[in-house]
Amino acid sequence: MALAHAIGEAHCSIWSQDISQKSSSLLRLNLVLNKLVHSIPNITQGNTILHPVHKDGKALKQFDYIVSNPPFKMDFSDFRDDLDNDVNKRRFFAGIPKVPKKKMEGMAIYLLFIQHIIASLKPGGKAAVVVPTGFIAAVSGIELRIRKKLVDERMIAGVVSMPSNIFATTGTNVSILFIDRTAHDSVVLIDASALGEKVKDGKNQKTLLSPTEERRIVDTFNARKQVEDFSAVVDCETIVAKNYSLSAGQYFGVKVAYEDISTKEYAARMEAYQSNIAGMFENSRALEAEILKSIRGLRYAD
Repeated sequence: MALAHAIGEAHCSIWSQDISQKSSSLLRLNLVLNKLVHSIPNITQGNTILHPVHKDGKALKQFDYIVSNPPFKMDFSDFRDDLDNDVNKRRFFAGIPKVPKKKMEGMAIYLLFIQHIIASLKPGGKAAVVVPTGFIAAVSGIELRIRKKLVDERMIAGVVSMPSNIFATTGTNVSILFIDRTAHDSVVLIDASALGEKVKDGKNQKTLLSPTEERRIVDTFNARKQVEDFSAVVDCETIVAKNYSLSAGQYFGVKVAYEDISTKEYAARMEAYQSNIAGMFENSRALEAEILKSIRGLRYAD
């Protein structure tokens, strides 16, 4: 809604498809309250992955802006094979998760949503997608293939890794992907995981960001600014060399602390270190002898 207000209610339309009838009904009410009544016919209930409703002819309808917080894991084994066909090869370019032998409720359906969103963006379109933080540095599989496309085709503007428990309903660490189908030769990576204050939310724990912290994230991202131990602005070639990792910490510089000491101080410290190590070795030998003595004293009980 904030995006619609920024653009202007009279100058935009909202489209949505949600498998939850309740969520769709609440969204329609929200549209009424926010002067977006003209978008109500665009709100549909249904399975976006299996039966996408919003189309231009036979092709997926494409949008200027997409905001999505998809389910991360869900058992979709009952329709997984229905997706694996020639019609969906371009849409699910990185692949479709296989059905595991156990714990089918852990199937990573969010990987299908990311691919669907990429296919649904207009040239020049932008998207913000919430993903598990594990996605941004996975070393193989569908995750890597999606990141490869985003980086190779210069479609990734940035990533913000959020604090744990930013959502009270899940303990999963999350990051936000900012996809932008205009060319980006560098990517802004922000590690905001240390921000926020832990508070109780019913039986759950939640992390709340202060307005100042929120502004810090937004300003750093928009300015594409490099801040020590907080953000990195990385060119795509460097990301390729790091196996397409989008984890900010991978690109923070290694700190080496130097201390000026005299030759006399250096010699004294080295002597102390050697003495400590010699003492450890001596203790180790004594302990070894004690263990061997105890072992020899063991007797088999009849």
